[in-house]
Parts: sequence; C-alpha cells; structure tokens
Amino acid sequence: MLLRAQLPSWEEPLKLQVKGRNLTLSSDIEDYAVEKVGKLERFLSSETPVEVELSVEKNPSIAENQVAEGTIWAKGAVLRARETSSDPRAAIDLMVDKLERQVKRYKDKRQRKRTGRGASRSAAPLVVGDEVFVEEPVIVKTKQFAVKPMTPEEAVLQLQLIGHDFFMFRNVESSEVNVIYRRRDGNFGLIESTR
Repeated sequence: MLLRAQLPSWEEPLKLQVKGRNLTLSSDIEDYAVEKVGKLERFLSSETPVEVELSVEKNPSIAENQVAEGTIWAKGAVLRARETSSDPRAAIDLMVDKLERQVKRYKDKRQRKRTGRGASRSAAPLVVGDEVFVEEPVIVKTKQFAVKPMTPEEAVLQLQLIGHDFFMFRNVESSEVNVIYRRRDGNFGLIESTR
C-alpha cells in the first residue's frame, strides 16, 4: 500500500513529498517528517524535489524495523539516505542528519573548488538551488589485514562478532578470497571471485 501526502504549495518549504509504504501515515508522524526535512530548506531551493518514504520492515527478527528513506533530486546528482530505528521519529532524525551532512559536504567542496584548493578533476556536478557542487571521490582510509582461511559459516560468525557490514576471508573449500555481507533483510550474502 502506498500513501502519498503533499502539503499545499503555500505551506511547502521545499518540493517535499512524504510517502508511507506498508503503513498508514499518522498526521503527527507526517508533520514531524515535514518539520525535520524542512531544516534542509536553507541548503536547497524551493524547486529542488525532496521525497521521504517511511516504512516498516515486516521481518520479526529485525528490532530496528522503522525505516526512513530520503531522496533529494538535483540537476546532475541524487542524494539518498536510509536509516532505521525502533522509533519512527528517531529514524527520521538520523536520515535528515545524514542528508544534511551530504549537502554540507558538497557545499564545502564547492567552496574549496572556488578558492582553488580543490583538485582540478571533477565528477558529475550537483546543482542544489542556485549553487553547483562537485564531488570528487577519494580514498580516505586504507586497511590491511590477514585474510584467514575459513568456511562461509565461520565468516558469518566473525562478521557478527566485529559488527561490520562485510567480512573478507579465504574460503577453505576453494582457496579463493570471498566476502560475506549483511543484507538489509537481516540475512547474509556471499560474494565469490571467479576466474
């Protein structure tokens, strides 16, 4: 079931659309989402489309089943954030914070570019309001560790122990480097290399 709520244009700080998936939006949750996303107004023009989708994961083993997804469509780029929590308001807060950080990062990069401190190569530009931001991907961290031989089942246990989203290991059956990763539905996936 997909429900849409849109404010009248005279109240709308942004081109904002709030949706509910697998749930009926209460007016106070919808108002809360509109209020929180409204704080992005200072970074975006009123012509920038913003969509918020609130949903509930149906898997009973997932404790943080309240999901808030936000998308900002700008000319040349799309910013997305997805957060989960056991409380819908907390998920909305986390999602808005993440979107705000992304927009600020673009703004900072634009300032560096304008003053000549940025690199000369550029990726696809992001247009937010009347400002253009350019994101240049960089490697910000490098890690080295021993890839230990183990079974995929042992790798899942290691992944759960360290609390990360993925774990790299050498598969004892194939002697190839594999990656085990946590899926959004709570299960695990296995990436195997091919020759």
